[in-house]
Amino acid sequence: MPLHHRHILVVEDEYMLAYDVQADLEAAGAVVIGPEPSVPQALSRIALEARIDAAVLDVDLRGEMAFPVADALAVRHIPFLFASGYDHRMIGDRYPGIDLCHKPFSKRVLLDLLTRLVQDAPPRRG
Repeated sequence: MPLHHRHILVVEDEYMLAYDVQADLEAAGAVVIGPEPSVPQALSRIALEARIDAAVLDVDLRGEMAFPVADALAVRHIPFLFASGYDHRMIGDRYPGIDLCHKPFSKRVLLDLLTRLVQDAPPRRG
């Protein structure tokens, strides 16, 4: 199980979707950090957490774009993907090569994308 014991940050402002993502990740053996519903809360969590292996970011958090969160993850070399209803053009120029999981997405699609993110990286020690 590639996600077993991986610490995955979830940044999502829609409660039911955040809950579903958390449940899916936990069922896959991941340790879920969050879910965090806003840019300030996600940035605080990133600053406090010693270990984050990967992250799932909603692009639009309560009307604010999640780009500061993506930038904070990139500085720490933490792989992430975007989960959004937005078109890839919304993020492609700013974050080339970052996966976009289109909403609504299936559990399998999300888990496959996250597995790809973490499969070559050893678990981070915190």
